[in-house]
Amino acid sequence: MDTDTLASTPRLTLRLHREDDLGRLVSIYSRPDVARYLLEEPWTVESGRAQLARRLGRTELAEPVAALALAVEREGSVIGTVSLWRTEQERRTLEIGWTLDPEHGGRGYASEAVAAALQLAFARDDVHRVTAQMDARNTSSARLAARVGMRQEAHHRQDFWSKGEWTDTLVFAMLADERLPQQGETGK
Repeated sequence: MDTDTLASTPRLTLRLHREDDLGRLVSIYSRPDVARYLLEEPWTVESGRAQLARRLGRTELAEPVAALALAVEREGSVIGTVSLWRTEQERRTLEIGWTLDPEHGGRGYASEAVAAALQLAFARDDVHRVTAQMDARNTSSARLAARVGMRQEAHHRQDFWSKGEWTDTLVFAMLADERLPQQGETGK
C-alpha cells in the first residue's frame, strides 16, 4: 500500500487526492445527474481546480484540518469520492459524504467504499458517531446509507434552500458500537 492509500477492499482503493485526479473528477462532477443533489453546480475545469485544491488539503481527521477527502479508485481509475469531516456540534462526531460516477453504479462499489470509510472512521478512538445528510430526493444515497448499516434519524421538511428551491433533508447515523465488524473481528 502506498502512503496515500488509507483503506482498501478487494476491489477498491481509498486514497488521498492527487493533482492528476482533476480530469477524472471533472468528468464525474460536471454531469448534471451527479450535481443535481449536491450543493454546487456541475463543475467546470476552473471550479474543479478550486474544489481539488480544497480536497488536497483535507488529509487528516485530527485538528486543525479535521477533514479527510478520499478518491475511490478501481483498477487505477478514480470512480468516485468519499469524504469525512468533523462536525461543528460535537467533535466526536464525523459527517460522511460520497459521490460515485454513475457509469460504475449498480455493482456495489459505492457500498464498498462507504463501508470502508466508516471502518476507517470508527478505527479512531475519538469517533463516537458518523452522520450522513442528503437531499431527500436522492433515494439512491438513502438506500446506500441503509445498506451499510446507517439508520435514518430524521426527515427535515423544506429545511434547506438549494438551487432555487426548498428541499427536504434526510439524516442517517451510525454509532461506533453499531459498526459492522472488520474481517477477523467477531460480532457482538
